[in-house]
Amino acid sequence: MTVLIGTSGFSYKDWVGPVYPEGLPKPEWLAFYAREFPTCELNFTYYRIPDAHTLDRMAAKVPDGFLFSVKAYRGITHERKDPNPQIEQFTAALSPLIDAEKFACVLIQFPHSFHAEERNRDYVKRVRDGFGDVPAVVEFRSREWIDERTFDELRALGLGFCCVDQPRFENLVPPVAVATGPVAYVRFHGRNTQKWWRHKEAWERYDYTYSADELSEWVPKIRELDAEVPLTLVYMNNHWQGQAVGAARQLKLLMGG
Repeated sequence: MTVLIGTSGFSYKDWVGPVYPEGLPKPEWLAFYAREFPTCELNFTYYRIPDAHTLDRMAAKVPDGFLFSVKAYRGITHERKDPNPQIEQFTAALSPLIDAEKFACVLIQFPHSFHAEERNRDYVKRVRDGFGDVPAVVEFRSREWIDERTFDELRALGLGFCCVDQPRFENLVPPVAVATGPVAYVRFHGRNTQKWWRHKEAWERYDYTYSADELSEWVPKIRELDAEVPLTLVYMNNHWQGQAVGAARQLKLLMGG
């Protein structure tokens, strides 16, 4: 059983100083990051379908055993027309990571407006069919999905469930820990209740520093996930000014090393 802890993304200008030394060239950020962390969730792939050359270069900058999770392109999760051409292009780009054995899974994050309706359940199946054998995890943003029916459907499809820590609003996904596929997945978004819905810049939502007590709540949950599956991935998304790095370090200590 394996638990890997990292951050959601690594390429942030505001990490210069808090995380990256002043003067460290941007092309060296990933290699610097990989000296400490064994995994990273790539988020730029949400905004554009990556090309294989880009991912090949990234794979070359990290050591053997390092694993990337790759967030699905928003055309697949948010536009939801005919996803198959985009999935095919997206999957083809993953080849260098897969060949280098540095690929963990695809994170398929649906928006809050993606409700637990039959047509959307059918769409989840359609996306699973499109990705074929590629390991994948689904993140729902609406609380409507959190029930045994959903978990059973994900298990039947071989899809992992993305567990989340975030503000405890009634309409958001609560901090449940469930493994439904071969990869268990946890994302820490922070608990910035004041800025979650009202913010000028996207980063404001993730401007949050976790306390040791808040992170400790997840230690037994992560251990339970780890006992059920071969691989558990944990990512800190409270990325503003490197707070994610501090949270990842702290959780690692709380987990025992």
